[in-house]
Amino acid sequence: MDWFIDCITKNYVNFSGRARRKEYWMYTLFNCIICFVVMLLDGALGLNYVLSLIYLLGILLPSLAVTVRRLHDTGKSGWWLLLQFVPFGSLILFIFCLIDSTPGTNQYGENPKGF
Repeated sequence: MDWFIDCITKNYVNFSGRARRKEYWMYTLFNCIICFVVMLLDGALGLNYVLSLIYLLGILLPSLAVTVRRLHDTGKSGWWLLLQFVPFGSLILFIFCLIDSTPGTNQYGENPKGF
């Protein structure tokens, strides 16, 4: 949960730097869990996804920021995020988020793993 909270508080719209795989995937895991709970609340309260929409709008920028930082960690520009608008582009982004960090320092900063 700390990874999710750090992305929300410290790195809300930080599009620079690098994010480890662990940071990205822990953020994504807790984001999915919270989204599921919010959708259950919407259904239970009969709000027609009002809470879900508010949550998704609030989490949009941090989600984009952590994805861009993850792409930076693999040595790719944040502009690769635009692939999601191309057929099968989301699959390529998924693979980019799965691959390991580029070792050492790259143009986006120090390796967050420390080596």
